[in-house]
Formats: sequence, structure tokens, C-alpha cells
Amino acid sequence: MAPGAPATPLPLGLLPRLLAAFSGTTGLVIKLVFLSLANAMAVWAATVLVRDSRWIALSVLVAATLAIDSVYLSRRAVPLKFLVPGSVFLIAFSVVPVAYNVNVAFTNWSTGHLLAKEEAIEGIERSYLAPPADGRSYLMAPARDGRGQLVLILVDEADGSTFVGSRVGLEPLRRDAVEIDENGAIVGTEGYQLLEADELASLDTDLSAYTVPTKDGAAIRPEGFETAVELRPTLRYEADTDTFVRIEDGTVFRDNGKGSFVAASGEELEPGWKTRVGVENFTRLLKDPLVRKPFFRVFVWTFVFAGATVVASFALGLFLAIALNLPGLRFQRTYRSLLIVPYAVPAFLSLLVWRGLLNDEFGLVNRLLPFDVPWLFDPAWARVSVILVSLWLTFPYFFLVSLGALQSIPSELVEAARVDGAGPWQVFRRITFPLLLVAVAPLLIASFAFNFNNFNNIYLLTAGGPQASDQIVAGSTDILISYTWKLAFEAGKGQDYGLASAVSIVIFLIIASISALSFWRSRSLEEMR
Repeated sequence: MAPGAPATPLPLGLLPRLLAAFSGTTGLVIKLVFLSLANAMAVWAATVLVRDSRWIALSVLVAATLAIDSVYLSRRAVPLKFLVPGSVFLIAFSVVPVAYNVNVAFTNWSTGHLLAKEEAIEGIERSYLAPPADGRSYLMAPARDGRGQLVLILVDEADGSTFVGSRVGLEPLRRDAVEIDENGAIVGTEGYQLLEADELASLDTDLSAYTVPTKDGAAIRPEGFETAVELRPTLRYEADTDTFVRIEDGTVFRDNGKGSFVAASGEELEPGWKTRVGVENFTRLLKDPLVRKPFFRVFVWTFVFAGATVVASFALGLFLAIALNLPGLRFQRTYRSLLIVPYAVPAFLSLLVWRGLLNDEFGLVNRLLPFDVPWLFDPAWARVSVILVSLWLTFPYFFLVSLGALQSIPSELVEAARVDGAGPWQVFRRITFPLLLVAVAPLLIASFAFNFNNFNNIYLLTAGGPQASDQIVAGSTDILISYTWKLAFEAGKGQDYGLASAVSIVIFLIIASISALSFWRSRSLEEMR
């Protein structure tokens, strides 16, 4: 540049240009648009919370919205403007799910205990109905009235009386207003539109729950699409004592404090309701033999699976890293590239491929062997299969980690040891391996925690099977996380979310304790730096 010539401004990068473009008036407009959208969503959420009488949640929502508005409309709280988005996502996707899971663990939320108590009482009154000895039966045809509401056209089979039934009750209908064909089916009526076959198919669920109240607590309920019967309650709810009484024999069903009405004999009415049960889900892990026995068996196998996978994968990865780190090896890069292929393929695809390869009947592995091995259908071999496939998926990771750690060890230390007369094994045991652990130990701990919860490797390969002989929920290869899944969605009468949440908390405490202890013990390795 010639002396005295004006300085040429340096070209701006993309990020500075974007910051400049969105500053000033443009940035203010964009900020106001996003704040308006956020406030609109808050107003919508507030209306829902007010409708459901969620006053605590409403207070939190109002406070959070005002705080966010004040941060972004202020010129001083600059750091908070960058922290707020991350904090919101952290709370929404981490804190809230964890808090919700902890709350569920102290409830009896499960199949049969999904409703509020008032809804459960109404459900019991609707469910425990039976036809009396003198009950009436009706020909029936679903129809819609002038307002489009679903009603039932009824013809008493005893005397031919005709009625229209709604959720309010029965109303008489002129006999000549109902047309019946030679097969005894209702084919037409005045003032009402009979439903066609295609619409009937879509109303199957609504019809099965449809009742027409009559006198003395009785009700008429459809039986299919063409008949209905009169049913009377078999239980009577007494609100002053909060009990159900069986009308036939006077048996009393009382609130047991655990979300059910139960008789002295142990008979339980369904449905129950969702309620807090304290630490019962946790005590079931220790006291209930149906839960305790499979839990501890799965607990031990989870440690074996996670430990064996990590140790075998690290050993194989380290061995290959040392072998491919030797100087002068031909095709070294080719070998390294081939070894990371299992790591490059998505794990779920590899698991499904291995599930086919290890199939007893048509799997390629058994076709290549001189004898058949029940890889996935024998408990012992299924456990071996799970560990071997996990080894296949994991060793490339430790190969890459170990290779990088080996190349970071100063060569002067190795050369000095050899000058002092140390052999290859002594160099590895005294220098290479301890220095390697400084970098790899935290990754080993993380890998153990990952495999402790490695749901995919179990569920996609064996689905937790084969089935254990002493338990219908926990299979032979189930680990704690897959066992938790089955408890939540496949156990007993159905789902048991409360127990599954309790088990998930136990899993977290186990992993947190092991990780904390391991990190504390591995700190001693840092003295070797």
C-alpha cells in the first residue's frame, strides 16, 4: 500500500454481516414478532389452565412469561437473553420429565387406575349392571333426531310398545310411526333418520357405552346393532359412608386407600382411580415375590451384560489399536478404515441384520457352522449372542479412542524405558497402559453407563427373550431398562406406570452411584500426568 493511501476495510465475515443486518430496527421488529408469538401461546395455555383449574401451573406460566418479556425488552440483561432459550429447553425437556417421572413413581397409575375417584365411581355404576328376572328386551335401531343427536328407536318385544331412547330417558312413540319388516327389523320411522351400515360401523364404541336411563337406577343398553336389553344395578353407592353395597347379599366395598373399593374378602371393584401410594412401588421391589425375584435376576444380568460388553470391547479395541499403531505396517489406513465399518452403520440396522443372521432356522451363521446353535432361543446362548453383538457394535469406538490415546503418549518415555532394559510387557504394564487409562477411564465409565441402559441392543435383538420359566414379564436377556419397559406397557393386567417409574429411579441411582465412585477412584490416575 502506498504511503498516505486510504486504508482498505477488511471484508466482513458471514456472522458479522448477519449481526449487522438484524440489528437496529430490523432486529427490534423480529424480537417483537417472536415475543408476540410467545405471549400468544402463553395466553392460549393460560385459558386451558383456567378451564382445568390448574392455579399453580397458571401462576408459574404468568411469572415465566413476564420474566421473559422483561428480559428481552430490557437493554441491560444482555447475558440473560442468551441464557433464557437454553434454560427453557432444559426445563421443558429435562427438568419437567424428571419431576413428572418422580411424581408418577409415588402413585398407583396403571391399567385400572387411570381415572379420578369421581369418574371411577361413575364407571363402577355403569359397569356393574345385570339383566333382572323380569327385565325387558327390545328390538333396536340407532338413529339421529332433528338436532343430529344419537338416539335409539326401541320396540318392546313383549307387547310391541314403541319408544325413542336418549341419554336422558325413554319417550313413547306412536306404533304406526315405526316400520318393521318381515324379518322383525326396524327399517323406518317418522321424525328420525336411521343410521346407515357404514355409519354404524364407526359408532361401535359409542353404542357399546350408550345407556338409556329408566326407573329405579335401571338402564337400557344396546346388545349389538339390532337389540337392546334392560339392566339393573347390582351395586348401590352410599355417599355418606363412601362405600358400595352389593344389593344381592349386602357385601360392602370400602375405599382401601390405594385407589380401589375392596370387600373384606379381598374382592375388588373395577375401575379404580389414580392416587398417591407413597413408597409402595419401591417396597414392592423388596417385598412382592412376583416383582422381587425377577428384579434381582435382571439386576445381576444387567451388571454382567454392561461389564462384559465394556471389558471385551475395550480389550479388543486396545489390541487392534496397538497392532495397527506399529510403524512400517503395510495397508495400515485400509485396515483402520475397515475396522470402523460397524461403528459407521446405524446400530439399529446392524441389530436387525444380526437378528436375521443368528436365526435358528434360516440364519446364515448356522448354515455356515457344522452344527446348529440356538443363538436366540436358548437362555444361555441368547446371553452370549447379546454380548457378542454388542462387542461387534462397540469395539470400533474403543479402537478409535485407544488409537488416539496411544499416539498422544510421548515416545521419549517408551524409549527411556527400553534403554533401562524394560521389555515389551513391562513397557505396556508400567507406562503405556497407565497413561492410556488417564484418557480412557472416563470413557469406560460413560460406556458402562450407556450399556447399563442399552435398550436397543436387547429389544431389537432378542426382545428380552427367550421367556424365563419362572416369570411372564422379565425374559432371560432383559436388562433393567427393557424390564422397565415391559412393566410399563406389557405387565400383568396391562400397564403399570407407577412401578416402572420407581424402577427407572432405582436405575438412575445405581448408575449415578457407580459413576460417582468410578470417577472418584479414577482421579488417582491424574497423578501420572
